[in-house]
Amino acid sequence: MPANRQVIVRALPEGALTEAHFEMREAARPTPAEGEALIRTILMSIDAANRAWMQGATYRDAVKAGDVMPTYAIGEVLESRDASLARGDMVAVESGWAEFAAVKARRAWKLPHIRPLSNLLSVYGIAGKTAYHGLLGVGRAQAGDTVVVSAAAGSVGMYVGQIARALGCRAVGIAGGADKCAWVKGTLGFDACVDYRAGNLFKDLKAACPEGIDVYFDNVGGSILETALFQMNPKGRVVCCGAVSQYDSAAPAGPRNVPGMIVVKRLRMEGFIVMDFAADDAKAQADLKRWVAEGRIKVVDDIVDGLENAPAALIGLLAGKNRGKRMVRVAPDPD
Repeated sequence: MPANRQVIVRALPEGALTEAHFEMREAARPTPAEGEALIRTILMSIDAANRAWMQGATYRDAVKAGDVMPTYAIGEVLESRDASLARGDMVAVESGWAEFAAVKARRAWKLPHIRPLSNLLSVYGIAGKTAYHGLLGVGRAQAGDTVVVSAAAGSVGMYVGQIARALGCRAVGIAGGADKCAWVKGTLGFDACVDYRAGNLFKDLKAACPEGIDVYFDNVGGSILETALFQMNPKGRVVCCGAVSQYDSAAPAGPRNVPGMIVVKRLRMEGFIVMDFAADDAKAQADLKRWVAEGRIKVVDDIVDGLENAPAALIGLLAGKNRGKRMVRVAPDPD
């Protein structure tokens, strides 16, 4: 029986995630049942949400010890027992950290012919669509707004700022370290970027946003969210996308100025997940393709090679070591 390497959650973390919480195992390659397809994994998305799933049920079931680590992935159909899919089709699927998976065909989404495939996880995939839908659908950004985004060098944040610029907004990033901030400004074209590790976040953010903040796109939660709330303009919009600063903490802390600041400034604070806006995906992809073609959006894919390196890739992401959309390559793109 052909083998299937998998990465298992050996134990759930109570604090910081380490590689010891995972284990590589070898199982039999699955056989698809009627209505299913056998998928060869090519690229796996690495997201802060992977860590959040270990803390309990969210918009999906909680991850338990002994589970194959779940992921969003791109793969190739090797065998199909459903008329909707054929051998050689490229699909996006909810899968796991594994070389092969048998999935229900109705839960596999055929992908357009775009190369490299990594762009279908980044700018045209979960990262770009999350940035687009969050900024427009939730944040309602419009020309002239000051848009601030945390984790500005990350997979979603880097596109939030570039989309904001394409819309005619002032784009200000928050990132960790002078080098990363210089990259956000110089390579991605943000108007400004504030280093939260420099120790003067409130003062530095105020200097970068002298007219206040109209839209704050939050990827981190905690004290950075608290600081941003104090500088929001009346009727400002706060887009809650993630809380990466809290996922590795045994005692996560929220901002102290909620709900008071929301009431005083009449703010709208809303969370979302990208699937909420699936009906608008075609428009998102059309706009993103146009902005890439016009040079308004630069695409940066942060690819880690090897299934065995998936735990380290996630741990590095949580520590802010990625620039751009992080993913793990399990197999080469097909010809």
